[in-house]
Amino acid sequence: MFSILAPFTLGLCFFLLGMYAMRTGFQNLAGKKMEEWMSRFTRTPYHSFWVGLIATFVLQSSSAVTVLTIGLTNAGIIQFAQTVGIILGTNLGTTVTTELVALKLESFAIPMLLVGVALWLMPRPNVRCTGLVIAGFGLIFLGIDTLKLMAKPLEQSETFRSLFLESSHSIWIGLVTGIIFTALIHSGSATTVITMGLLTHQILSMETALAIVLGANIGTCFTAVIAAIGTNTASKQVAWCHTLFNVAGAIVFLPFLSQLAQVSAFLTASPSMQIAHSQTLFNLICSMAALPFVPQIARFIQWIIPDKRQPPTPTVWLKKKTG
Repeated sequence: MFSILAPFTLGLCFFLLGMYAMRTGFQNLAGKKMEEWMSRFTRTPYHSFWVGLIATFVLQSSSAVTVLTIGLTNAGIIQFAQTVGIILGTNLGTTVTTELVALKLESFAIPMLLVGVALWLMPRPNVRCTGLVIAGFGLIFLGIDTLKLMAKPLEQSETFRSLFLESSHSIWIGLVTGIIFTALIHSGSATTVITMGLLTHQILSMETALAIVLGANIGTCFTAVIAAIGTNTASKQVAWCHTLFNVAGAIVFLPFLSQLAQVSAFLTASPSMQIAHSQTLFNLICSMAALPFVPQIARFIQWIIPDKRQPPTPTVWLKKKTG
């Protein structure tokens, strides 16, 4: 048991610490203007989409961007209708990190960590922040390398094998596993990385791995729902729009996991890259399919979660875009 828990705990800590370092570095480099960008460049659903995508890559967390969006909505800086495009963009933005992680750059972990620390010791603020970003990447890859150490004991564990054998019979179990684990650790990327490692060592089937990744997409919404507690109606609409969109996308895609696996297998032979490409395809298709219907989605969410202080009529922004 120790041979499994030790690398799992250390690897996960390295990974999450790396994500935090990257997020801190990026925030100090560009995050100060993030609120201004999000409030200024959300005039249309397509502008909002790109803002969400870029902000998620910069902050390295779809949950962080959603929480920031909830804060701006709660403050009345942006309207709920403007946030739907941001939410669609955050889903695709999370795949950038996954694609980078899947490139298997673990051999660069220590050099990147050393370079990052050296830059962080420099006096200039921008250089220090750049060092944090590089060191963050190094810690992420070091975490991935550490997590791989638990694959061999897991592969030999009869209990673990029987658990995931049961999961392979039901993609719903894989989906729920992804939701719960991501909600607990607050990182869909970490869940995806662990899934990549298990798939590489053939502990999981591709369909089960993809179901876990879909569950991770839903699990990332947990933070947003918590952040919306005690806020105004528009902020609650943002959180539940994010949640319902990810749930709907997962339910629609669940019957087609084998086809998604076949497409990703056609694109690459690497199991890790197959997971990354599948997640990208899933989020890209869902976002592109929903983007033309942003006004209708906004009205639907406003109908489900109405503002009791006023009738749930379309906003001026919605009228302009639908007219």
